[in-house]
Amino acid sequence: MTQTELGYGLDKKAKYIASLREIDIRLEKGGDLIADLGNIAAVLKKRQAYFWVGFYFFQDNQLVLGPFQGTPACVFLNLEDGVCASSVKERKTIIVPDVHKFPGHVPCDPDSKSEIVVPLFDPEGKIRGVLDIDSEELNMFDETDQEYLEQIALRIQSLF
Repeated sequence: MTQTELGYGLDKKAKYIASLREIDIRLEKGGDLIADLGNIAAVLKKRQAYFWVGFYFFQDNQLVLGPFQGTPACVFLNLEDGVCASSVKERKTIIVPDVHKFPGHVPCDPDSKSEIVVPLFDPEGKIRGVLDIDSEELNMFDETDQEYLEQIALRIQSLF
């Protein structure tokens, strides 16, 4: 792929559009939940240059680590603390400009400074997990990220 196809030199929205295009192609050729989510994490890490991107699955009243790209992560997250737990409880996307100011933040990596978490639902509306993305920069995520990551979450919905 060329640097333009990878998204270098593009603005955030254009990078997301390129990411969605690649994700759609990969999902068209996919068919396995874990493999497809692994590819989605890889596409987002590559095109958006995230510090950490991955999935947690809701299982036995906790969140369990799924496919991800980045540094090693917490394997289990309880539903009492942290951004991921808040996203599950509130059933909505949560943007945190500074994770160190978020009450109950779970520090899986000390280099993480800001975060966005998008809940994942199955076709019946049952929560199945979250898409979790961390940045080494403060204030990294905004409404543009939310808009496009929620579009990705809708694509994932059909995988459950």
